This record gives sequence, structure tokens and C-alpha cells, in this order.
Amino acid sequence: MYELSGPRVAKTNSFVSKTDRRPSHSARKLLKIKLLRFWHGLCADLAMLKNYFKIAFRNLWKHRVFSLINVLGLAVGMTAGFLIFMFVRFELSYDGFHTKADRIYRVVADIKTPTEVINASGPAWAVPSHIKLDFPEVEDFVRVSQSSWLVRKGDVKFQEDHSLLADSSFFRVFDFPLLHGDPKTALTEPLSIVMSETAARKYFGDANPVGQTVLFSGDAFPAKVTGIMKDIPENSQIRADMLVSMSTLTKKLNPTLDDQWGNYGLTAYLLLKPGTNAAALQGKMPAFLERRNGKEMHAQQMTPTLFLEPMRDVYLHSTRDGSKTGNINNVYIFSIIAVFIMLIACINFINLTTARSVERAKEVGIRKVVGAARTQLAGQFVGESVLLCLIAFVITIGLSALLLPSFNVVAGKTISHGIFDNAWLILDLLLASIGIGLLAGVYPALVLSSFRPVMVLKGRFSTGTRGTLLRKGLVVLQFVISIGLIISTIVVSRQMNFMRSQDLGFNKDQMMVVDSNNDPGKDAFKQAITGMPGVLSTSTSSSVPGGGNMGAYSEIENVRGEMQIANLDLYFVDYDYIPQFQIKMAAGRPFSREFGSDTTQAMVINEAASKLFGYPSPAAAIGRRFKQWGREGTIVGVTKDFHFRSLQQKIAPLSMRIEPHGTQLVIAKVSPSNLPATISAIEGKWKTLIPNRPFSYTFLDESFDKQYKSEERFGKLFLQFAVLAIFISCLGLLGLASYSTLQRTKEIGIRKVMGASVGSIVNLLSKDFLQLVIISFFIAAPLAGWLMYKWLENFAYRTHLAWWVFLASCLLALVIALGTISVQAIRSAVANPVRSLRTE
Repeated sequence: MYELSGPRVAKTNSFVSKTDRRPSHSARKLLKIKLLRFWHGLCADLAMLKNYFKIAFRNLWKHRVFSLINVLGLAVGMTAGFLIFMFVRFELSYDGFHTKADRIYRVVADIKTPTEVINASGPAWAVPSHIKLDFPEVEDFVRVSQSSWLVRKGDVKFQEDHSLLADSSFFRVFDFPLLHGDPKTALTEPLSIVMSETAARKYFGDANPVGQTVLFSGDAFPAKVTGIMKDIPENSQIRADMLVSMSTLTKKLNPTLDDQWGNYGLTAYLLLKPGTNAAALQGKMPAFLERRNGKEMHAQQMTPTLFLEPMRDVYLHSTRDGSKTGNINNVYIFSIIAVFIMLIACINFINLTTARSVERAKEVGIRKVVGAARTQLAGQFVGESVLLCLIAFVITIGLSALLLPSFNVVAGKTISHGIFDNAWLILDLLLASIGIGLLAGVYPALVLSSFRPVMVLKGRFSTGTRGTLLRKGLVVLQFVISIGLIISTIVVSRQMNFMRSQDLGFNKDQMMVVDSNNDPGKDAFKQAITGMPGVLSTSTSSSVPGGGNMGAYSEIENVRGEMQIANLDLYFVDYDYIPQFQIKMAAGRPFSREFGSDTTQAMVINEAASKLFGYPSPAAAIGRRFKQWGREGTIVGVTKDFHFRSLQQKIAPLSMRIEPHGTQLVIAKVSPSNLPATISAIEGKWKTLIPNRPFSYTFLDESFDKQYKSEERFGKLFLQFAVLAIFISCLGLLGLASYSTLQRTKEIGIRKVMGASVGSIVNLLSKDFLQLVIISFFIAAPLAGWLMYKWLENFAYRTHLAWWVFLASCLLALVIALGTISVQAIRSAVANPVRSLRTE
């Protein structure tokens, strides 16, 4: 037998197996006590939490209006921030879906001539293939070029303007998945086409069309459908409804194109091998060009410099013509606005919660007397703050889902089909809501829980001057942001109005533009509609203002009598174009049927071109020689400068020549009266004379104004979010006014008893706040003025920063602030003083 005796173990006759060991009675009793203590503690904590929630909801319900304002301000701020961040995230996501995006670079060129540097968005046609041959670090290349084709399948025909010519390597470089067809061979053979789902459905319905044939260019070419790709996502800079094999152009239509070093007009991408240093490769380009094409470059006095742009940077960062459809500055601006709005909402929460702290002072005092610790009180108030933020989060999700379709319309793109497409962003918003609740609840919690119970219960307490200064500082910050947004909104609106009302130098009203795509029936169509009822005049051209145009390598006699090389924008026109558009002549004459040589030996230039060649006046350019694209002759006229491009760009040197075979656009100036009948009559003539092509038209004023769509969208979004920021700021000001009047209840009562008028009390309560607004203005005005000055520099033709913009912003802020404060001030001024003094 074993007995326990100190450390020794005594032997016993009883046998106890290891699996039969059980805790002693005392151990079981101790464990039971611990479990009971844990259970009672858990129940107590749950009861405390239940009590906290009960108190929180009771306070929310008791002050329903205050709670609604608080939650609404927070929810509106978070909704605005959420929608803006969805927009920003979408803009930053462009081309990110390509798995090799970090290795894809766009090749661009700066072409130096004796007179200028041309920033081209692509290299010469021969460059990409020869780079692949000369540099082993290049894995692949792909060229794409805009094209337009008349496509017919049976009786179904469409002019496919959103088409691209693309190399067979297109699907090796980019991740545009094919639903049908082989991506390795889909674009190999000439006259092979790949359609998007949407385009294929127009011609073939829901059937698989791979292997079927469609007819191109008025039935001239049968093209084979070799693939169907998913519709290209909206966050792609490469946009197309149809891809046509590049070999259609380089092997069938223009076999010499692959060896042309001076022909620009395509977009090219390189896929670099993993680990390749793009900057080092770019540094090898000058020697490559000299080796491959140096002799021709020197002879033509055109020296290109090649650059490699990361594909992910092209959409937002590139400034080259034809490529910049996004704007990184707008992304920065909207990101800052989102942060400001959410910051204002958070500031409001602090101000509004603190403003109501007086009403809960006695609650805090009593709870402290009965033993509540400061940490418990602070925890409760932080918890209430987080609860409000979570309620605001739920409202934010609902508001965002409701407003997203409208936001997509205003943004001009589908940034998301539903808010739940952005699960990670919602999670971020939830965490941000909790963070705002913690951050916004800390200061009020510390203020409320720091009240001394004796002073509170005696009715003698104060939150101190430090708290007052903090709240005033936060209001100043809010109104610095708000006034800055007011100034910016007025400047943006003025610039938009300036661009819309600027004298363009030509008449764009009631100009109906029909693209004939150089159909043989074009001239007969123009002749048939000329003189029709409702048609005031007609002309033909290769381009219209606001549309794209060609650039021509030209030699013009300069002021010294030398033939000077320059790249000029080029319009092919007819005799009627300049009179129809009411373009004024600065010197010389427009084209005229009285001069037979005008069709082959005459050129008209604009004032910018005459200045480029050094002429002191437009008249000095008349009679000077020119050489352009195989034509030689003299300059017969100089037009006054007109804006054939956006007002964001300076008026460039322009040349015009008569070239009947290059004028595919038919322009009819129509009368505004009985317009539908006029359009119907024009369509009837089209169907008779050009039956193989679908009839479509645009009005020049609408297409010209499309150049400013991104700026107009920016202005609308800016205005809407500025109004939201001001609205939320007013809620914060209302909170501080509420706090101030509560603190001065006794003073107001005494003043009223002593005979003070309502006006004097309103003035008393408003004066301090209006001073804060004025201080905010003097901080905001120089900052906003400098930022708007920088923003206006993006426009070649712009409005100026007028002094009245700042004055109007200040007055508007004062009126808004006074209106907000007056709500609470008048309410306090007309209150019964006896009641307030009895309360005190």
C-alpha cells in the first residue's frame, strides 16, 4: 500500500487504472466554482451590454431629430465617398485585367522637323516588326489601326466604325477571351475577322458564325468569320466591335506598308520578356533608328525619337493625341473631394455629439455617483458612436445601390453594374465606418466621461475652452473646404460656359453631316439634295471641325524664299466648303470655280500656318509656292484662324486643298423649320442613289460639343459633390450653433428679461460663427485660386480668375452659414425666458 507522505508514495493494495483516474472532490468543487463565476461574469457582461444598447437606443429615440441629422450627415458623406472611390477605383483599373500588363508597352514617337516637334501616338509602320527582329528582349509585338468597314450579311448591313485592324499576335499579347475560334490562327489570314458577341448577334443571331462569310466594302471582299470574342470590358483603352486581320491591309491592300518608315498612323505595343529593363531598351532606340533608317531621316529632315509607355499608364497619363481618354488630375481631385467629404462628415459627428453632451451631463454624474468607472462610460459612448456609424453604413449601402445607376449616367460609363460587384470596397467601407465611429466617438466619450459628478449635479460645469477651440477649429476646416469647393465650382462652370460661347470662327449651326465613305454615288447625292426644300447649302470635305483630320508632310515657301518643311493639318474640301461654314478670309480668296487650276495647283492656309513660315501678315503669304503629297502650286488664300479642334488646344497650322476623291463627308445646312420632313427627304435621296449603305447622320454642333463631354461630366460631378460637402458642413454648423445656444441658455433668458430684442439675440449668436466663416474664406481663397489657376492651364483658351468669383464665394458662404445658424438662433431667441431661467 502506498500512502502520500510528503514527496514519497506509499504502496496500497487497491488498484487504480490510468484510464479510471478522476479529479478529487475538492478539485471538482473548485472547477464548479470557477465555471459558476465565469457564467455569472458572462451574464453580468451581457446584461451590461444589453443595458448599454437599451440606453443607446433610448437616447437615439429621445432625440430623434438630432439622431436623424447625425446619421443622415454621416450616411450622405459615406455614400458620396463610396461612389467616388468606386469611380476612382474603376479609372485606375484600366487595362489591369491583362495578365501581362506589366510587360506591355506602347511605342510612341516625337518627330522633330525644322519647324516643330510632332507628338505621335504611334511609330512608323515598319518600326514594331524591326524592333522584334533586332532586340531579343522583345517577346512579341502587335499593331492596331482604326478602320471602318461596310459589312453585309444577306439583307443585314451596318457601317462598322468601331473596327480595328490587328496583327495575328493580338490574342497572344492581350487577354481578350474568344468564345469561339482559335486565338492562335484567328487573325492570321487576310480577310479574317473576329466579332464581339454584340456585333455577331446583329448578323447571325445566337448561332455560332465561325466559318461563315460576310461581305466587305460594298460586296467587294468576302471576309471569313474566324472567331467570336467576349465584349471588350469598359475599362479597356482598346475598344472594338470587330477585329480585321492586319494582313488584309499589309498583304492585300497595301503590300509595301510593312517597309514604310515615314508613314505614321497606327498604334503599336511591345510585349517584353520577363525581367527586361524597359528604360534600357528605350535607350537603344536612337541607334536602332539610325541603323535602320538614318539616311532617309536625314534626307527628309524628320528625326523621330521613340518612347515606351507602360500600358497601364496610357489611359490616365498619356497626353498624346488620340490616346488620352482619362485624366489623372481628375482622379486626384475626386479622391481629395471624397476624403474631404468623409472628413467633414466625421467632423460633424464630433460637433453634433459634443453639442448634445450637456443634456447627458446629469446622466454621467449620477452614474459616476453610483460607481460607474470612467472607462465604462467612455466605452459606452464610443459604442454608441460605432452603433450610429453602423446604422449610417447600412443606409449608405442602400443609398449607393439606389444612386449607382444615376451616377453611372453622370460619369458617362458603367463603373459597376451593382455595388456588390465591389465586395472588397464594401468591406473597406465597413471597416472605415467602424474606424470613423471609434475616431469620432473618442473625443465626445472623453469629454462626457470626464465630468466631475459633484459639479454636474450642482449644475456648475463646463467643457472648457480647449474643447470650444477644437470645435471652432473643425468648423473653420469645414468651411475652408466648402468655400474652396464653391470657388472651384464657379471657375469650372465659367470655363465650361466660356468654351460653349467662344467665337469658333465658323458657323456650326444646323450643319447635317453624312459620311458617304467615298461611295461612287456621293457626288450625285450631293447634287440631288442641293436646292431641296429645307436644304440651304451643301458641300463636301474630308473633315469637319471637331472631327479627326489628316496631317501632311509639306514644303512651303517661307518669308526668306526657301522651301521649308513642316507637318500641316490637312482638309480636302470642295468649292462650297469655306462659304458654307462662313469661314472668313484674312487675305486672298477662297477656292473658286472661276479658276480651273484651283483643283490641282491651289492651296488655302490659315493664319497660324502663315505665322509658322514667318510671314509678317497673311497677305504676304499669297502667291507663295507649296509642295504637298505630290501636288505643287501656290497659296491663293489665308483664312482667319478658326477652332477646328477643341479649345483645349491651340489653333494649329492648317492647309486646305480641293481633292474630289478625298471628300467623303457630305454636309448639308438645313433649315430648322420642318426639320423631320427635310431629313426624311434627304434619306429618300440616299436610299435611291447609295442603296448599299445604311443612312446615318450627325449634326455638327452636337458632335463638336462632344469634345467637351469629359469636362462637362467633370463639372457636373464636381458641382454635385461640392453641394453635398456644403450641405454636410451646414449640418456641422447647425450642431455647433445648437451647442452654443444650450451653453448660453441662462444668458439669453436674462437678456430677454432685460428687454433684448429677437434681432439682437440672433446677432449675438450669429456673430462668432460668421467670423469663423470669414477666417475660413481668407484661408480658402488663395489655396483655391492657385489650384484653379493650375487647372485652367490645361486649356489653351480659357477664362480668367475674376475678382468677383472670390467675393461671390465669400458672400454665398456667409448667406449659407447665416441661414443655417438662424434656424437655431431664432428658435432660442423666441423661447420663453422664464422656462430657461427656471431650468437653470
